[in-house]
Amino acid sequence: MAGIVFLRTAQFERVREFYTQRVGMVIWLEQPQIAILRHGNLLVGFHHQPAPDRDGLLTFFYEHREDVDAMYAKLRDIATSEPRENARYRIYHFYGTDPEGRRLEFQHFLHPLPPVGGLWS
Repeated sequence: MAGIVFLRTAQFERVREFYTQRVGMVIWLEQPQIAILRHGNLLVGFHHQPAPDRDGLLTFFYEHREDVDAMYAKLRDIATSEPRENARYRIYHFYGTDPEGRRLEFQHFLHPLPPVGGLWS
């Protein structure tokens, strides 16, 4: 089983470029007015529509804490917080926004995770 989260975007090219060039997602599949992007085992499809979806939170998690720091250095201009530990959820993370105002989180779990095949490939 697998799944894709689809989001509407009014700025298709700009959003696709942001997620591929700045966040590091790769294009998994393209269809007319749709780009499905991949980050590890996360698939997000952006569909060109007149109005964007802005609800929810897209969370990208990383194998190492240093990866979060590297993303913060790369995305400081869109960050809405600095990296910090969250003791309640045992994560290290920061928040930001994409070009259309979607909320983003970049995090590392500070505890062991259950195995997920192919997660870091």
